[in-house]
Amino acid sequence: MTRLWEKGLPLAERVLRYTAGEDHLLDARLVTYDVRGSIAHAEMLAATGLISEEDRDAICGGLKALEADFNDGKWHISLEDEDVHTALESRLTITVGDAGARLHLGRSRNDQVLTALRLYLRDAAEDLAGRISKLRDSIALLSQRQGDVALPGYTHMQHAMPSSVELWCGGFAEAFGDAIEGLGATRRRINKNPLGSAAGYGTPGLPIDRDLTTKKLGFDATQAPVTSVQLSRGKAESALVFEITLLTQDLGRMATDLLLFYTQEFAYVSLAPDVTTGSSIMPQKRNPDVLELLRAASATAHACLDESLMITAKLQSGYQRDLQRLKAPLFRAIDLAIDSVDIMAYLLDDVRFLPENITLDAGIFATEEAYRLVTDEGIPFRVAYKRVAERYSK
Repeated sequence: MTRLWEKGLPLAERVLRYTAGEDHLLDARLVTYDVRGSIAHAEMLAATGLISEEDRDAICGGLKALEADFNDGKWHISLEDEDVHTALESRLTITVGDAGARLHLGRSRNDQVLTALRLYLRDAAEDLAGRISKLRDSIALLSQRQGDVALPGYTHMQHAMPSSVELWCGGFAEAFGDAIEGLGATRRRINKNPLGSAAGYGTPGLPIDRDLTTKKLGFDATQAPVTSVQLSRGKAESALVFEITLLTQDLGRMATDLLLFYTQEFAYVSLAPDVTTGSSIMPQKRNPDVLELLRAASATAHACLDESLMITAKLQSGYQRDLQRLKAPLFRAIDLAIDSVDIMAYLLDDVRFLPENITLDAGIFATEEAYRLVTDEGIPFRVAYKRVAERYSK
């Protein structure tokens, strides 16, 4: 196996294992995106006369075949491959010969990996937004089923003002709508084309057409100048993980409410048997473990955000190998968000509020009484407030 940077010098096995890290495992999700970026690059090279049309066709056909074989489980990325980029190019060269060896002209592994990653992030953000939309559908259905059920609204963990299932659902529906908008806003950093910036200083002497690959790959802009590309590493990643952190915090707050409502002391809700677990010692127990893990998810997401931000915090300009370590927290946060959104939607489909167990304290209507005095008697709110307060302080 010849890696993209290979110069014929020996490499200690332990160094390969440390420097390759998890990439050969993490990069499986990037195969499709590296193929897509490589095909656009090959088409650009042919359009600018840097390779022949025959070589272009061989490269594009070979890459598509390799992608299909990967999806069929006919090959995988090994430690010896190091990453998806070597895995594809080495197999392509074996398959199509010299044409495959011409593919890397005008690019570096640095802009190649970032191109694949941004294409993946664009899809990941859109996919997650779609899943959140389905979660909002589950919330809407719960509101339709039981929206008129009265609930106490809490401040300081005490009954404060009257609420309802409709209002409770509506607050979270808006929060998750905001999450969708936040994910959309990450596109500003994600959807810039880094391809052609190479190792960070362009491709001197080569008439490449970066705007052509921008168009072919659906990027909003060509990232320029070329020196800005490596400075941008980690920013789109952190922006996405930041939105995921906010999302998981809202999921955690919903989970916390439901956990409280599910206690025997409250018994405001019932959960479907298939979303609860049992105790290894107490025969009577059904535990809302899913909600507890949802509550904890934001801690993991926040840790991923901190990790991402700290990796890039004090790097000098230009490429540094530290950036490789961005993948693990990024992918972990994305996978956690997908699983958490999907499981909450599933759980909510069978949540039932139990109005017979929900009692509102009489004092919960005190603010409404004060408002009524203002409108009926025309007195100032502070006067009405004190009058009502005296009644409840006796």
